Formats: sequence, C-alpha cells, structure tokens
Amino acid sequence: MTDLIEAKTADLVGEQLGWAVGKAEGLDVLLAPPIYGNPWRVFVRYTGEVTIREVRYNPWDDWALGGPLIEKHMVSLHCPQSTDDVWAGWVITDKGEFCQAGDSALIASCRAIVAARLGDTAQVPKELMP
Repeated sequence: MTDLIEAKTADLVGEQLGWAVGKAEGLDVLLAPPIYGNPWRVFVRYTGEVTIREVRYNPWDDWALGGPLIEKHMVSLHCPQSTDDVWAGWVITDKGEFCQAGDSALIASCRAIVAARLGDTAQVPKELMP
C-alpha cells in the first residue's frame, strides 16, 4: 500500500500530476519503482477477461493520452500572450468553473481536470513528492 500525502492541485507536476489525473479518471493507477536510472513512474493497470496489462500513464506529457482528455472534459484553453505567460485551462461542470495554469496546454488541462474532479488538493504518493 502506498502512503499518500495531500498536495495542491495547482502545484502538481510530472508523475504527481499523472497519478492525480488517473485517480480523477477512476483508473487503477500504480507506481513503478526506480529502475535503470528511471525515477518513480506512474502506470495504469487495465484488466480484461483474460489479460492484465500495465501501461505507462503520462497525460501531462503525451498528447495521445492527454489530448482525448481535453476533448472528453471539454477543456477550454487560453494560450500564452507573451513569452513570460502560461497556458490556462478551464473545465466547467455543474459544480462550477475550474481554472488552472501550466507551462503547457497539457499541464494546464490536466490540472483543470483534477481540480474539477478532486478539488484544490489531491492525494498523491509520498514517493512522488520532492
């Protein structure tokens, strides 16, 4: 069992953000320990009738994973207006409007999805925290 700690949604980065998005999506997320110089990484376990497969889960970095989430959650994006500005992503639900910022469209979108589903804070494994 992984020990979880609370982190601000607006501060989630990298693997922490992947974990939180997976939880927000109701996926079976798990950690892969450091190996061959790689740090802790987030995976998702998909269980079928006959097979179980564990797949890398990095929607903050991989458009093949994050792109469909933008469409699914109808994330509205605002691009930077200057080189020192950031991306902003909004998710509107019956619970309100959830806006988050990030250094990329995927990061802002993932944070907005987590905020809409889990709130201003999320539980993430302590292994993923600095």
